[in-house]
Amino acid sequence: MRAARRAALRDLLREDGLDALLVTDLLNIRYLTGFTGSNAALLLHAEGDADTVFCTDGRYTTQAAAEVPDLERVLDRASAGALVSRAATTPARYGRTGFESQYVSVEQHRTLTGRAGDVELRRAPGLVERLRLVKDETEIDALRRACAAADRALAELIEHGGLRPGRTEREVARDLESRMLDHGSEEPSFTSIVAAGANSAIPHHRPTGALLAAGDFVKLDFGATVDGYHSDMTRTLVLGPPADWQREVYELVRLAQSAGREAVRPGADVAGVDRAARDVIVGAGRGEEFSHGLGHGVGLQIHEAPSLAATGAGTLSAGMAVTVEPGVYLAGRGGVRIEDTLVVREGTPELLTLTSKELVVV
Repeated sequence: MRAARRAALRDLLREDGLDALLVTDLLNIRYLTGFTGSNAALLLHAEGDADTVFCTDGRYTTQAAAEVPDLERVLDRASAGALVSRAATTPARYGRTGFESQYVSVEQHRTLTGRAGDVELRRAPGLVERLRLVKDETEIDALRRACAAADRALAELIEHGGLRPGRTEREVARDLESRMLDHGSEEPSFTSIVAAGANSAIPHHRPTGALLAAGDFVKLDFGATVDGYHSDMTRTLVLGPPADWQREVYELVRLAQSAGREAVRPGADVAGVDRAARDVIVGAGRGEEFSHGLGHGVGLQIHEAPSLAATGAGTLSAGMAVTVEPGVYLAGRGGVRIEDTLVVREGTPELLTLTSKELVVV
């Protein structure tokens, strides 16, 4: 699996005329090697794994042997610098070495250049991220399990009365996150959003000591992490019988979310997917109250490419994992967002977040 990813990256190196790539972003290193520690670098050679070297420090000797058994391993606290020095000993083989310039500071670049000797360090941003756009089935399975952990946690929260008047937003968030851990999550994907009443009109509200009250919308935006892969789901519920305006806004967002999901297919323009959902809300005269993009890629990061937004560029491909999350936010009253994580497939996308999108009254 990871050897295949490295082989695919080599194709990109050869296209760019590079002999090697110095990988320093830890998520990219995890993607290519499986290493999960906090200090590492990878010098990936265009000709194969025999000339590829992984470096970490002595804290991770045992861990690296277990997680990266198929590559040469060296130990050095200054991992990136050590690998550049290694390349400099055979400049004919590493003459044009790319580096992830989007992650390297000016000071770090100066240090690496000082150790490069006759090796030419070339900017090569975004190569690994191009591969990460399309998930393989191992990645999709991790995403599927992360989404299942979140689905089960929310179901338990509701079943056991965790959403009720008198609880604080913080209490609900802690309860929800604890239940995700119980169902296999390594950690929350991000700081869970629990927003009650007027706070539900704030798209990225952080939980406070505000009390849930009868008649409130309660917006829950949360996710689990499994094998490093993140889920992302939003559901909006109401405490007690909903008012007419709540039913109206909820149904509008539900229709927009359905339109967005239906637009997710291989070859679809990302701005067009955003437009499919946004046009439903605009047509109802609520366009100004949908203030963010429709969605984003999700994987080893909770927010990664592609961006499903009016300003987004590019098209979807089978195997991409994306969110679809329209919202309508009425300042001072309340708001609704409905969000799913999906995998782009030929025909109908695979829905990974399975909690019902009908309005739940608790």
